[in-house]
Amino acid sequence: MHRRIIAPGALAAASLMLAIPASAASYSPGAPGIGDPYYPAYGNGGYDVSHYDLRLQYQPATDELAGTATILAKTTQDLSRFNLDFLLDVSEVRVNGAAATFATSGQHELEITPKTPLPKGTPITVVVRYSGVPSTKSAYGFNTWHRTPDGAVAADEPESAWWWFPSNDHPSDKATYDVSVAVPNGTQAISNGTLQSTSSQLGWTRYNWRQNKPQATYLATLALGRFDITTSTSDGGVPVINAYSKDLGDNDGAARASVERTGEIVDWLSGYFGPYPFSTAGGYVPNTTTGYALETQTRVYYSQKQFANGANTSVVVHELAHQWYGDDVSLKGWKDIWINEGFARYAQWLWSEHEGEGTAQQLADYVYASHPADDAFWTIAPGDPGPEDQFELPVYDRGALAIQALRNEIGDDAFFAVLKGWPKEHAYGNASVADFRAYAEQVSGKSLSALFDTWLFQPTKPAAPAARSASITKAGVAPVQPKSWKKIAATNDVH
Repeated sequence: MHRRIIAPGALAAASLMLAIPASAASYSPGAPGIGDPYYPAYGNGGYDVSHYDLRLQYQPATDELAGTATILAKTTQDLSRFNLDFLLDVSEVRVNGAAATFATSGQHELEITPKTPLPKGTPITVVVRYSGVPSTKSAYGFNTWHRTPDGAVAADEPESAWWWFPSNDHPSDKATYDVSVAVPNGTQAISNGTLQSTSSQLGWTRYNWRQNKPQATYLATLALGRFDITTSTSDGGVPVINAYSKDLGDNDGAARASVERTGEIVDWLSGYFGPYPFSTAGGYVPNTTTGYALETQTRVYYSQKQFANGANTSVVVHELAHQWYGDDVSLKGWKDIWINEGFARYAQWLWSEHEGEGTAQQLADYVYASHPADDAFWTIAPGDPGPEDQFELPVYDRGALAIQALRNEIGDDAFFAVLKGWPKEHAYGNASVADFRAYAEQVSGKSLSALFDTWLFQPTKPAAPAARSASITKAGVAPVQPKSWKKIAATNDVH
């Protein structure tokens, strides 16, 4: 995005001064990026969103999507113009009821100029009418809209919103959602949160979903196709909604044997992380060709490939752990990814312990001993891995190893108090690695700067005594592979 500068003639300048208040000089465009160094063009400046209302219609035969997005926000500066992140074709934009001018720029920017400038602190209602074929749109050479034989899926990280709704696409601007989708009878529409209602008319069925807790844009999901939907309630009282594509073939049984344990696993994780933070839990398994899973809030996305070798509850544990670490408490910036992935991986280690397939310490020992000092594994710093390495294995495995080192340093009582207290401390908000360290220091009463630096930021293999010298390594003794290792390693493509 480039600010356009025009030098008007004297008469034009005089008329401009008559038309615009003297204070208008303070109005300026919102930034085309929110300021994240990993993704400078993602998100936008100048406003904060509180709610998205999306009313959509989708035709699976042609992949045509039409919609009206109503966005409630508040300006954070004197604003002359602002951006939304979006790729589809826009036909109309209104701001506070008045028609606004709009244009596109860059890879995914929708520039909106309201009829009159917006003072700082002004509540705004932005209405965007749009349509298009998401599978034909790309930015930066990729497309995150996944076509299926009977529809499509929007689920990806760090971006997927651009292909189906205009947004301020950065985790630091969370909002609540109403998602209403009309599809031909026989097709279902699945999204986050609670299904409020359905209605049918003239060959179309409309599904109305509500996410009543703040949600990052990349955690919003949409699945369109033919699904078998199951419902249940966990022993802890959490409603569970799961969905399975009707054409999963040989992977159907293994997918159900894994995902149908969602309620049990949510209750188990609550023992470590505190009460489940959302109104529903669940997941869906569409017939896509992707290989990853993603913690889309309350309705986890699982690739069927996750179950190609049989049931795997470890991936379900990983994604459900994110509901606390990543979804409830979201990262401030993408460099803070360790708070998401390190703790979701560590939850898999705790599940291994629960299942009697290897303790967290045994898994830590195995990871540490499996990577010699000259292994590139140690050159990636989980505390700030860089955008190219953000989802590489060290963020997960070295990240979990750092958590075990923390546990050994502060002791189980303080450690488990931190695990449970952190989601409560920053409920429905955002936090950084530095925030987590400060909280762990507060709870434990110990200075942890050296430990965090060693395990999260140094591009070298930490010395064994920094974790647990008697256990981490034994000279001349090969590490014993815990029984759970293969199931955990099979989830290395998850997010």
